[in-house]
Amino acid sequence: MLRTGMLSITFRQLQPEEIIGLTVQAGLEAIEWGGDIHVPHGDVSAAKRVKQLMDEAGLVVASYGSYYKAGVNDPDGPAFEEVLSSAVALGAPAIRIWAGDKGSMESSPEWRDQVTSDLIRVANQAEQHNIRIHLEFHGHTLTDTLDSTIELLEAASHANVRTNWQPLPHLSYEQQLESLDGVLPFLADVHVYYWQGVVRFPLSDGSVSWAAFLDRIRSSAVSDCFAMLEFVRDDDPGQFLEDARVLRRLLES
Repeated sequence: MLRTGMLSITFRQLQPEEIIGLTVQAGLEAIEWGGDIHVPHGDVSAAKRVKQLMDEAGLVVASYGSYYKAGVNDPDGPAFEEVLSSAVALGAPAIRIWAGDKGSMESSPEWRDQVTSDLIRVANQAEQHNIRIHLEFHGHTLTDTLDSTIELLEAASHANVRTNWQPLPHLSYEQQLESLDGVLPFLADVHVYYWQGVVRFPLSDGSVSWAAFLDRIRSSAVSDCFAMLEFVRDDDPGQFLEDARVLRRLLES
């Protein structure tokens, strides 16, 4: 079942209360909370406060958008234990993480093994709390191409690990559709936006493409998938509300 939502990092400049208010106004169902600003990694009290606000607003926590990078030994990055504690306090059913910090073309077999091993480790930890691991589908990581993403998922071979999907802007529509078809057996959530290169456009400009993407998901065996708005034109709340109307209309059609 496809459900609507948004990523809080769409409006890093707003407070959680403002984001929740916008989400309710937009008629969306869920929010993925970012771990960089709104629900900082390891700040359990902030996570509990946001969970209470969500409960009061009748909204669902879709996931916890962390900036944990599997396989990366970064003293300035969050420890997974911090990430997990925030996700538990937030009541998040999933944690979004990154598949390392190197693109597939520059990664050695040893690096892939390091990322895979850590991915399995964190998936096991999260599973103890009934929390899934969702990979960010993104450039400069091991999920920067369809083939590399599938290779990583199959190497991990962990029932608690899935991948998000988004239409990478540098790909053609046909290539975007191919990448979606390829990850459908592993699909978690979808990030919804319409970009041409690095330029953001109203979602309505990409409604034909998104109708096809969402139809593919609906026709598959994917269940409990959130289609979540991310990064609107000019970071404009008004554009967000308009994009939300388009998203709702696409899911109703």
